[in-house]
Amino acid sequence: MSKDESSFSDRHGYRLPDAEITIREDAPGPVRDAVVRLGYSFGLGPDSMRHVLCDLLLCRPDPNNWSPGNIENEVLQLADDAPWFKIYDLAERLHDEIAQGDFTGERQVEFSDRLNASFRQLGVGWVMEHGRLVVRGSEAFEVATADAVAVMDRSGAPTAAIEIHEALKDISRRPEADVTGAIQHAMASLECVAREVHDTKETLGKIIGQMIVPPPLDTALHRLWGFASEQGRHIQEGRRPRFEEAELVVTVACAVGVYLLRDRAARGGGEEC
Repeated sequence: MSKDESSFSDRHGYRLPDAEITIREDAPGPVRDAVVRLGYSFGLGPDSMRHVLCDLLLCRPDPNNWSPGNIENEVLQLADDAPWFKIYDLAERLHDEIAQGDFTGERQVEFSDRLNASFRQLGVGWVMEHGRLVVRGSEAFEVATADAVAVMDRSGAPTAAIEIHEALKDISRRPEADVTGAIQHAMASLECVAREVHDTKETLGKIIGQMIVPPPLDTALHRLWGFASEQGRHIQEGRRPRFEEAELVVTVACAVGVYLLRDRAARGGGEEC
């Protein structure tokens, strides 16, 4: 979309503030409506929308509906009745569908931008990246995880980068986040970084005492390690970690791992990152 074709709010930089994230494993009416309307606004007609939905839901189109108006009503009914996670599958499928004839990829980028803007306004905890929906966390989570994998790769800690990548995959899993896996991989990543920085094969619990981390952050790290060991490794019956707890562990693990690598570089002990 050219600058002249953009909306008033786009041209002048106005947008609603992001709503607090309240929607993760759900797709209430406004979310379903937003995804369906986006499909229509990007040129998919009622026939195409019904085909995509029936394909996702493995159901047969109603042969009695043949006029555009009736098919559109059928589309709305299919979207309203679909399991919540199928609505997010629909968003990904629509992103793929509009690629047909879009040789520059501009329309797909615009679709992702508009979908993400809608999700931020509705308080949805998912964000589209490269055509696929991944978890959208708190602002601290977004900042901490944004470049953690790249920093770890550049700093000679590829295993730590892989563990963080796996943690992000687990916490983004649908229809239900693997919060235990996310905690395990996040702490494994931090342990890999700590071993690399301190040139040891000790466990993270023992390395924390050697870290150059100002108090009381060292004490906080000990408690985080204890929590992660209990919740990520030794799960108590009936005590499943909450998503927010997993998000906190991943956030802290990313932030501390990046801090340790950058601190080592600043002290002349590694590559600049």
